[in-house]
Amino acid sequence: MKRRKFIQNTAHVTALASFTPWNVFAGENGEKYPELKKHKITKVERSKHDYHWPRHVGKNARRDNHGQYNTDDIFKLHTDQGAMGWALGRRSFSDEELFQLEGRLVSELISPEKGMRQDLSPYIDLALHDLMGVILDKPVYQLLGAKGAKNTPVYSGMIYFDELEPEDNPAGLDTILKNCQWDIDYGYRQLKVKIGRSGKWYPHDIGLNKDIEIVKLIHETFPNIELLVDSNDEYTLKDTIDFLKGIGDIPLLWVEEPFFENYEDGKKLRRWMNKNGFAKTLYADGEAQPDHDLCMKMGKDRIMNAYLADIHSFGFTRWRKLMPQLIEYNMLASPHAFGSMLKTHYITHIAAACGNVVTIEGVTCISDDIDYGAYTIKDGNIQVSESPGFGMKLLK
Repeated sequence: MKRRKFIQNTAHVTALASFTPWNVFAGENGEKYPELKKHKITKVERSKHDYHWPRHVGKNARRDNHGQYNTDDIFKLHTDQGAMGWALGRRSFSDEELFQLEGRLVSELISPEKGMRQDLSPYIDLALHDLMGVILDKPVYQLLGAKGAKNTPVYSGMIYFDELEPEDNPAGLDTILKNCQWDIDYGYRQLKVKIGRSGKWYPHDIGLNKDIEIVKLIHETFPNIELLVDSNDEYTLKDTIDFLKGIGDIPLLWVEEPFFENYEDGKKLRRWMNKNGFAKTLYADGEAQPDHDLCMKMGKDRIMNAYLADIHSFGFTRWRKLMPQLIEYNMLASPHAFGSMLKTHYITHIAAACGNVVTIEGVTCISDDIDYGAYTIKDGNIQVSESPGFGMKLLK
């Protein structure tokens, strides 16, 4: 185990081991939410679930083929009163940390107003929120205040470099259009198109021109569909401007991760966009190992317009607490979700609870292990579930 990870794990375990009856908000929860004080976590389980995407997902600017079939960890929390909450887990999260929850009152761990205790790992945050909702018999978003809309725009995040697949007989651009059509038929009215071919998979100029060609083709074929683009930090400032010049007057909801977060280049990009027909296009960033303080400075200075930190690794509670600051900065939110439809559905509760979510990353998944619940996508919007907790069920 790496030293940094060992220190983090040790800190979490030590914090859990040092609970006292008066610690944090146990008394407050006992008075305002007596049901939470009645439930003690008596069993913690780690299991796996299989799922797959509706099609093979190809390359992006930095990664080779993503494939189609996946397995993730699940954390399940059982109480002595028969309640069970569960959520997406993490393979690298140690059993020692996880099992420290056993014997703790739920009221010691989480509060509807404050979320999870700040000294706990974000990887158990979602399971605790689900358990709290199950115990209190309310959907998570209602426990958080229900200040946002129950329907939020949702985009497909699965338009990759699919013209390159299969490797032994590439299918070409028709495959990209076919995948776009599938997503539109599913209910999406926004498509995020992966760009950044100028780096790893094509010679620079050919790749940049191919990005422009593909975005133009998708827009011409589906003129009523809103487009987003994401270069996974593979572009430079010049590449980004050349790309935007190349697509001309095609409207974009956002430009995502044009390059690694950089104040001066970000400022130059935002200024150029404002003066050259892309004033309404958002600059969105903060997904991959973000420098959070830098992103907030760029948001406050009206450079970065949408923050994308992952709903799982950044933390559900941390997202809850961050939203007022984003609103103050006039900065929109769209927590990263790619990989799992579980994360897409978690984000609907942040949106319905807090508002300020511009759109949600849709990750279409199919599983024999999970009932993904009543989260319907219709005419480009996703409806939050009204069932207790996050409203999803394990089938195995």
